[in-house]
Amino acid sequence: MRPPTSLSPFTADAASGLPGPSWVRALRAAAFERFDAGDLPTEAEEVWRYSRIDELDLDAYSPLVAGTDAGAVDHAGLGRDLPPALEAVAAAVGERAGLVVLHNGRVVRAELEPSLSERGVVVGALVDSADGEELVGSVAADPDAFVDLNTAFMADVVVVRVPRGVAVERPVLVLHWVDAAGGAIFPRLVVRAGEASQVSVVDHVASIPDLAAFVAPVVEIDAAEAANVSYVGMQELGRKVWQVGYQASSVGRDATLSSVLVALGGEYARVATDSRLQGLGSTSRLRALYFGDGAQMHDFRTLQDHDAPKTTSDLLFKGAVEDESRAVYSGLIRIRKGAAGTNAFQTNRNLVLGQGAHADSVPNLEIEENDVKCSHASAVGPIDEEQRYYLEARGLPPEAADRLIVLGFFEEILEDIHITGLRDPLRRAVAAKLEPGSV
Repeated sequence: MRPPTSLSPFTADAASGLPGPSWVRALRAAAFERFDAGDLPTEAEEVWRYSRIDELDLDAYSPLVAGTDAGAVDHAGLGRDLPPALEAVAAAVGERAGLVVLHNGRVVRAELEPSLSERGVVVGALVDSADGEELVGSVAADPDAFVDLNTAFMADVVVVRVPRGVAVERPVLVLHWVDAAGGAIFPRLVVRAGEASQVSVVDHVASIPDLAAFVAPVVEIDAAEAANVSYVGMQELGRKVWQVGYQASSVGRDATLSSVLVALGGEYARVATDSRLQGLGSTSRLRALYFGDGAQMHDFRTLQDHDAPKTTSDLLFKGAVEDESRAVYSGLIRIRKGAAGTNAFQTNRNLVLGQGAHADSVPNLEIEENDVKCSHASAVGPIDEEQRYYLEARGLPPEAADRLIVLGFFEEILEDIHITGLRDPLRRAVAAKLEPGSV
């Protein structure tokens, strides 16, 4: 049990002070009870090994509830005008089917093409969805302490729901802006794609540069039979922000999930990704790009969980670390009994660009079925000297050669972002990390 303290801002009263219908309040109360009865994780646990979780002082942050200084935030301006960081993402995406803007976890703006609304598509806050009660927690069904904390203190839940047979041709854009100093923010996004439907979601979180805050997002993706879901999650948080995130997906029969994560910001930024392939012939394609500099740490934990025959998962995570930064990748492919004919691939590659930088990579397999094809690979090392020599021999200065090699290293991930307008801004963001004095 968490040690009691009268000074902790995370209390049952604080959770109950958040608005919402009775079923949301009941959900929050149950989650807080589980959180309060358990312990925060430690580095002694395998899934938190190599992390910095022991450094987290959770009680240094406050949830944004009514009647507190942290909760006294003016949302009106953001409902009209986007901060430049978010406006740039919106411009890069271009034409969109829908837009949701959140300010410190609260929905301040929601838009959807009228023609899609007429066909039953829902984009917006959970209170606007008739089936909201059955959506939250349906995929993240095995919560840890931070998922419970998110459920207990989530202010608004964003729902993207697409009915059976509906194809949303343009992306839905979800933009989060965080500027509450000392705040604890708990974004929650639920994507539900009905049978033979199609949807693409871009989920971007950013903050003011020098903000000290705690952000614990949860994303739940449910792809029903023959659905096609594309998800791009990007974070450009300030260098004093702690992020502990979780993404859970359930992929049904003949359905496909394509997920790309991009992590450039934060002081400590973690995302645990659980992809469960639960229907015959389901496919999960998982990608990530992360780049740490200064004293940043990026932490990724993945599960590719095959629970049906003839399923396919393909994971490729690529990262770079320079200065004194660190990166951790730990992944598990689990092939359950009965998941015959499965193909599962897991690759993690890391470039170490500075003597003080460090990366850990720990791939794992757990196989209970014979008729499967699985592979896992990891690499941690500096820039290849032969590549550098080749470029320098053709007249490139050393810094330019290294820049080109790093950009080329990440190009494989960027090409998997199907919204092409996002690629060049991300290339520029990676290049900016390589500039002297970028920290």
